[in-house]
Amino acid sequence: FRCGNKDNCSFEVVNNLMRYLEPVIYLPIFVIGLILNVAALLVFCFFLRKWTESTIYMTSLALMDLLLLFPLPFKMHANTYHWPAHLQPLCSVLESLYFVGIYGSIYTIMCIAVDRWVAICHPFKAKQLRSPKAALGTCMGVWVLVLAALFPIVYRFREAGQGDFRCFHHFSKKGWSPPVIICLQVFGFLVPALVVVYCSVRTIWALQQSGLHSPQSRACVKIIYSSLSAFLLPFTPSHLGILLQFLVHQGMIQDCGNITRISLFIQIAMCLSNITCCLDALCYYFIARELRSPKHTFRISMISQRRATFSTSAV
Repeated sequence: FRCGNKDNCSFEVVNNLMRYLEPVIYLPIFVIGLILNVAALLVFCFFLRKWTESTIYMTSLALMDLLLLFPLPFKMHANTYHWPAHLQPLCSVLESLYFVGIYGSIYTIMCIAVDRWVAICHPFKAKQLRSPKAALGTCMGVWVLVLAALFPIVYRFREAGQGDFRCFHHFSKKGWSPPVIICLQVFGFLVPALVVVYCSVRTIWALQQSGLHSPQSRACVKIIYSSLSAFLLPFTPSHLGILLQFLVHQGMIQDCGNITRISLFIQIAMCLSNITCCLDALCYYFIARELRSPKHTFRISMISQRRATFSTSAV
């Protein structure tokens, strides 16, 4: 995502700073994220007795997070060293996996929010729409969608025939073309963000309107807030940075000082966006604790919300 020596602006200070800052950010994220997501997969696959919609979505999300974590060591290496030209296909694969992990996580979190909204706010429709098979089919659809959409696009980010290069940096003009960035911003972030916020707000409102203050209701609210945080905190700054960098490439921002600050902002924002791999662990923790409860508190919570739906619709 580095702008390079564009319009006679010097990025030497920014590049030198990121050479030291990226490992400081990436190493804890990689180690903690790897431990938490592997542990989550072990819990979901071996310790929980029954596969539910929640465990299926969370398992898919953990796999997406691991897919996002896998390229990080290569990304740290490319931050300091140039790669020979013959490694360009490997670089394109790693970049594709990285973006599949990011946008696969975004769409999986969106599906979780929709599933929770249907279960709590539309309990009768939930009987027809929600099932482990439907959740599995949705997760497989997300994987197919992001793989089919991103792999062909990311492979166009690099022009053939170039010499030594820095992977994950200095994308070609095709990578910053208006159709690519508009689709990325609208369908990759804006639409999922609106869906997640809407479903989360409606679900929290239904829980609050129920007048029930049971541990189950409070646990549901914690899960919703953790999912919302795992979505908005990492991905909002990074997509704002992409938008600003796009304006730079379109010539709408030409001041050298602003261009340099945008270059620094987008690099830091993209680094911090990977913290989603750790924030998702909050969702794993609450889901696993609820599902392991001997009283099946998740089912009790759903029954409570059905009663809440009747009470709110009667007002």
